[in-house]
Amino acid sequence: MNADEPVTPAVRPVNRRVLVWDAPTRLFHWLLVVLVAVAYTTLKLNWIDWHVRSGEAVLVLLLFRLLWGCFGSETARFRSFVTSPVSALRHLPHLFRREPDVQVGHNAAGGWMVLLLLTLLLLETLSGLYVNNEVADNGPLSEWVPAWFANAISTLHAVVWNLLLAAVALHVLVIALYAVVKGHDLVRPMLNGYKALPASVSAPRQAPAWLALLLLMISTAVVLLLAAYL
Repeated sequence: MNADEPVTPAVRPVNRRVLVWDAPTRLFHWLLVVLVAVAYTTLKLNWIDWHVRSGEAVLVLLLFRLLWGCFGSETARFRSFVTSPVSALRHLPHLFRREPDVQVGHNAAGGWMVLLLLTLLLLETLSGLYVNNEVADNGPLSEWVPAWFANAISTLHAVVWNLLLAAVALHVLVIALYAVVKGHDLVRPMLNGYKALPASVSAPRQAPAWLALLLLMISTAVVLLLAAYL
């Protein structure tokens, strides 16, 4: 290089604040955290009525999230983050690479973690509804289900609870690793909804609030029916 030639400084990408997580998704996430903690506490204190109510509230949120994953905002939709298992495995080495955070929503591995947590929570809440009705004998299906099947559901409820606690612990550990190893803050965007992303990254489409309210009402009605007839 000629010593007289001007040195061109490296051009850094210009970041802007982008809304990546809508309010319904964020409320779902943090309400779920609170309700799972309530379910755990009430179980340990043997406050079964409150434990059941918290489980029913969790189920309302889960049904809402399933609907929101089909009709909600772009980053909340399953099709935006559910990839093949191979893609998820290929993404795992990125956990130990310090690199800029340009991910709009869930990455390939994170998407499968979301599916795992939703599946475990659904199994836990649905089996819990049946166990409660079977014990109290207030479910119309209780007397029609063989004893061995009822016992299997009760066992499933206990086993899935332990698996759920393990999955939650893994989820928290990964978030901590992202912060320490990669320097990515995954908590703040789930609080305020925003991330600093390059201008070249398109902002995800947001669904209207009225749609979230409608889907929440539908979810509540379904859980009330399940609680009465399961």
